[in-house]
Amino acid sequence: MNALEPIVAATREEVRRRKLQTSRGQLERLASRRADAGDRRSFAGAIAAPGLSVIAEHKRRSPSAGLIRADQALEDVVGAYERGGARAVSVLTEGPSFGGSLADLAAARAATGLPILRKDFIVEPYQVVESFAAGADAILLIVAALTAAELAGLQREAGAYGLAALVEVHDRAELEVAVAGGARLIGINNRDLTTLTVDLRRTFELLPTVPAAVPVVAESGFSAPAELEQLARAGVSAVLIGEALMRAPQIESACRDLCRGGV
Repeated sequence: MNALEPIVAATREEVRRRKLQTSRGQLERLASRRADAGDRRSFAGAIAAPGLSVIAEHKRRSPSAGLIRADQALEDVVGAYERGGARAVSVLTEGPSFGGSLADLAAARAATGLPILRKDFIVEPYQVVESFAAGADAILLIVAALTAAELAGLQREAGAYGLAALVEVHDRAELEVAVAGGARLIGINNRDLTTLTVDLRRTFELLPTVPAAVPVVAESGFSAPAELEQLARAGVSAVLIGEALMRAPQIESACRDLCRGGV
């Protein structure tokens, strides 16, 4: 079975439960307050900055790695990322498999001035409004979890709230769907969703077929400054790093070392 399928099914069930607790109308009122306050940070701008941008991720656990870190508060981790030179933060908010929550997103928003990506399995428009209301500046849209029509609808919804949409692909067929759907940011995930194994060659294999005007974010498996130097030379705009930083004894210095590799 594709490892993504049970997670997406559980997500849809969880969204149905949340809708009973908080209506879309309530979320829209919260979103309006944020919009009225002008509380926006440019995720796309962070990706477009010169050099290779590091998107540092807060992730407590994962299906492939199990428990990653439990001894440091989210606020401390996010603060270390900002001091270490990250240009954006990714926060995993999925609960059952990754141990995250929307409360983590709100806490990260309060702890850093960096733009924030909500990393989750976004499958319904409700989650887009929810993301903006909770403090996200960008959302992840996984092509493998969506139909082409769903992807298009979610991108429109994100645009209506001023959220950047990082459209994630894993192979050439998904990349074609993303490009045809007008994706403005493309993430190439090196992790195979069936086996959960990682192949760093995937980013470099797919990169030449991405339109030149579309920034690319490399995801999964990168952990060394030399690897980031290679990504920068290849023309990748950003790299998303989670586990390598979360496991580092000194998160700030580890982040700083990686950020130097992207210069």
